Amino acid sequence: MLAVALSQVSRHARRYIAVGLAVMLGVGFLAATLMVGATTTATLQNSIGAEYSKADLVVTSADGSLPPATADAVRSVTGVDVVHAEQQGYFVLRAGTATNMANLSALAPPVLEGLVLQEGNLPESDGQVVIDAASAQQLGVEIGDTVQGAALREGTLEENLAAWGTGLTVTGFSEPSAHPFLSGAIALHAVPSQVDELVPEGATTQLQLTLTDSAEAAQVGTAVGQVLADAGADASVLTAVEQTTEDVAALSGGQDQLTIVLLAFAVVAVIVTALVIANTFSVLVAQRTRELALLRCIGAGRGQIRRSVLLEAAVVGTVSSALGVLLAAGVMWVLVSLARTVPGSEFATLAVPASAVVGGMVVGILMTIAAALVPARAATAVAPLAALRPAEHAGVTTRRGRIRLGIGVLAVVAGSALLAVGAAQANLLLALPGGALSFLGFLLCAGLFVPALVTGVGRLASPLGVPGKLAAVNAVRNPARTTATATALLVGVTLVSMMMAGAQTSRTAFDDALAQNYPVDLAVQLEGGEDPDAVSTLQALEGVDAVVQPMPVGRTTDEAGGQTVYSLSAADAEAVLRSETAYPQDGEVVMPDGTAVTELEVAGSSTTRLLPVKEAESRTIVPLITPATAEQLGQLEATDTGGVLWLKLDDSLGTGEIMQLRTSVVDALGVSEYLVSGAALERATFNQIIDVLLLVVTALLAVAVLIALIGVANTLSLSVLERTRESALLRALGLTRGQLRGMLAVEAVLIAGVAALIGIVLGMLYGWLGAQSALGMVAVVTPSFPWLQLAGVLVVATAAGLAASVLPARRAARLSPVQGLAVEG
Repeated sequence: MLAVALSQVSRHARRYIAVGLAVMLGVGFLAATLMVGATTTATLQNSIGAEYSKADLVVTSADGSLPPATADAVRSVTGVDVVHAEQQGYFVLRAGTATNMANLSALAPPVLEGLVLQEGNLPESDGQVVIDAASAQQLGVEIGDTVQGAALREGTLEENLAAWGTGLTVTGFSEPSAHPFLSGAIALHAVPSQVDELVPEGATTQLQLTLTDSAEAAQVGTAVGQVLADAGADASVLTAVEQTTEDVAALSGGQDQLTIVLLAFAVVAVIVTALVIANTFSVLVAQRTRELALLRCIGAGRGQIRRSVLLEAAVVGTVSSALGVLLAAGVMWVLVSLARTVPGSEFATLAVPASAVVGGMVVGILMTIAAALVPARAATAVAPLAALRPAEHAGVTTRRGRIRLGIGVLAVVAGSALLAVGAAQANLLLALPGGALSFLGFLLCAGLFVPALVTGVGRLASPLGVPGKLAAVNAVRNPARTTATATALLVGVTLVSMMMAGAQTSRTAFDDALAQNYPVDLAVQLEGGEDPDAVSTLQALEGVDAVVQPMPVGRTTDEAGGQTVYSLSAADAEAVLRSETAYPQDGEVVMPDGTAVTELEVAGSSTTRLLPVKEAESRTIVPLITPATAEQLGQLEATDTGGVLWLKLDDSLGTGEIMQLRTSVVDALGVSEYLVSGAALERATFNQIIDVLLLVVTALLAVAVLIALIGVANTLSLSVLERTRESALLRALGLTRGQLRGMLAVEAVLIAGVAALIGIVLGMLYGWLGAQSALGMVAVVTPSFPWLQLAGVLVVATAAGLAASVLPARRAARLSPVQGLAVEG
């Protein structure tokens, strides 16, 4: 039977394309997931490990800092050659007109220095620095330029520069740091004495050691550990490789969360793939009914026939799994190559672990064989020369159907209860298994309502005439296979819709929470005196709806923190504030959430009054009173401390537009970026994260949907094969080729459309409850659905189902009525 199986695969290779494609996609997804985890770890090791590339041993402290005398104590250990005490911290940097916070690190001795110069020279004395090339380009700094630096102390950055600023000459450009913690930061290096001056609060964070040629790392490490213990330092001594591994584990919390998430989607793809393979092998068995019956007649036993089908599955599974692993490796290579072209990501490293290759192959082969078991059993379930008959549908009239219904209903009830409790208590650990259990129960019960829904929706096809009516009947001729096909598509659509609904609901919940906590979209701090043209300048910017300038009119008492009190009219409050709880009323003072007093003394230029406190829901709002209340206090004289401008932005602005508007505000007023803040930036960053995650997840789930659509095409192929004589008879009675193709197209649209509708409804429900369980403790969650996107899912799924009908319909229409009527069975 091995020869028979291999002959079938070689002679009818085209029959196995659908199975091979499904297996290849499923295995490719799984293998790529495992490669993502390994690639992430390898990339982190390559980036973090660069820091220790020249060290033999690394000493790190449990609390992040080492006593100053530690380095001297370690130098006395036999076998230690060079010790570098790593010091770094943030300081104030002014380059040109821009003032920023930047990271400053101490240069190591040459034998340990891993900094790579792109141009220029390393600093040799105080007053010299090297800056990373990316920051230099951004700030417009050239070699030989002088920048200003100052230590971070009390007061504003400008005040620090004015009081303690010192000139620093740029001697060279370095390659940007590959360390994740310094990604995007302005990074400078200087001699240790200069770092001591500009980062006086900085502590020794690490020691890097090189050893003498004759020293053994293990022995020296033990001796260094003993010296540290004697000095009372709680520190660890590891080799460079061990320290890199520990840093990577610390970055990911000790486990690869990304791989875990992706594996969940890979499991979905594998399950859908198994359903499609089972359907596809049903098609293959149906196509070979006469051939298998002939083998039975000439002496082949039932076991031999089953083994033949399973051998075919094993061969197809092996080849397709290998192609899937190669596809995954190719895709990952392309992604890593693209990542390496991005400046600052040159350290991206591809890793193909053995688990991805072996795991992908094993899962692919076993999955294919397991999915072929039922069709293999069906191949011997009838007597020789008997016609293929549809399998018994597991409805409520059969014992198997009743058992399945009972298990399904129990799972739906128990899972729904658990999901409801998890959502009510905002407990994701309860809601997640509850949702999974209820969905599993729903799938077990699908055979009881999917065919009925297809029949009901099929009535809408009646206006199409005979083809439409026949399509509605034929779509449920084999309820079990129709249900299996719809279920495969339903799983993918449900998960896609769930992510869309959950993302939209989460976005709305966070927008509402931000509106309460941060009622101002953008706030601009003005330094060095007020700008009388600032309001009109900002109002002219595209995307700005309103600009107001709260006026400083008083101060709270020292017991209340001595805060400046601002005046804001009702019209201005309504124009810019998104939280009504922050609107001031006459005779009271608005204070941030958490204010512990009910009354507060507010001092103006002429008098002090005790005002009742109105507590806003925001912790970031400044003390506010109305202009009428301010007049009673007497307005304070204007000072040179500057003022504040509040902006309300157009709600239609996207993430990129908000970031661009912030840049426009900085350029228009000539202020530093750190002086422009507000909820719009928080909202833009949050929405950007959601959009990226949604894009990634939707792309991953699209693989499962694609595999499911292959199943739709397979179901139609089997349906066409079973109804060859019927189709020929219809053609003989006057049904045209176009009407026959139309009938099959309507069948596909009915199956795909019903599955998509059910999946969208379930996805909306699960997405809302999932967001409630995840965010209920931090925000008020109200259901919000992206109707246009969900409608797009329905249209795409239906159109894809229509496309899946093309080949089966073409095959059916190409057969002449005479040839079709001559087919036996």
